[in-house]
Amino acid sequence: MLLSGFLIMLPTLTLNISTPQTPPADAPTSRPATGFLYKTLTMDGQTYAYCVFVPPDYDPQQPWPVVLFLHGSGERGDDGFLQTDVGLGRALRRNHRRVPAIVVMPQCRPGQLWVGPMAVLALRCLEATSHEYHLDPRRICLTGLSMGGQGAWLLAAELPERFAAVAPVCGFAELGPSTGMAERLAPRLTKVPIRCYHGALDKNVPVEKSREMVAAIRQAGGNVAYTEFPDGAHDIWDRVYEDPQFWRWLLEQRRPGS
Repeated sequence: MLLSGFLIMLPTLTLNISTPQTPPADAPTSRPATGFLYKTLTMDGQTYAYCVFVPPDYDPQQPWPVVLFLHGSGERGDDGFLQTDVGLGRALRRNHRRVPAIVVMPQCRPGQLWVGPMAVLALRCLEATSHEYHLDPRRICLTGLSMGGQGAWLLAAELPERFAAVAPVCGFAELGPSTGMAERLAPRLTKVPIRCYHGALDKNVPVEKSREMVAAIRQAGGNVAYTEFPDGAHDIWDRVYEDPQFWRWLLEQRRPGS
């Protein structure tokens, strides 16, 4: 059952990760580009810019974990780079060695949320990256902050079998008065490893929004780890994304199967 009756409205949403073909042994080789890389793709006649971070020690002979990062409302735009300046992108600039993974950072257009076409865009950016780099389909992780935290909850509920782990930061199912969205999403999230984070003093997204999601998942039989920072306001993402233990946990997760 898809969540087309909720907010996400993605009746044909899929995620196809391909493995780039290995060049012949006698083919000339060149070092792949690494660092923050500007990319574009065309969807429904429009061109969208996004960014991919590739670690300096990327080896195409090995499958790499990949992190799909959904930014918050303040980084919406069409330049392709603003979303790398807050949260995960900033953590990478401070110490990229903490994150031995390829990171895909789509950019949501102004006035939109990570639902409908923007959710599809995020997945298309991930698929496009899989054509260029050797990604491990068992280690696709999803995280997002604030508005991107909502996107992480919704996208994970839409495709729970695709993500090895999900980490919403100061997120929410619905920002306004509750209509039972958390309870409807929760049964689809019980088998996904989740760590959720929120600041108790958050004035932008009330901490009750994460508490509500966590309680609903636990009530549905899921096992979600929740960290609440008693002195934290809205911008707790630096604490999360600069924590080596967070990355150790996230990148250790694997989906079952080959």
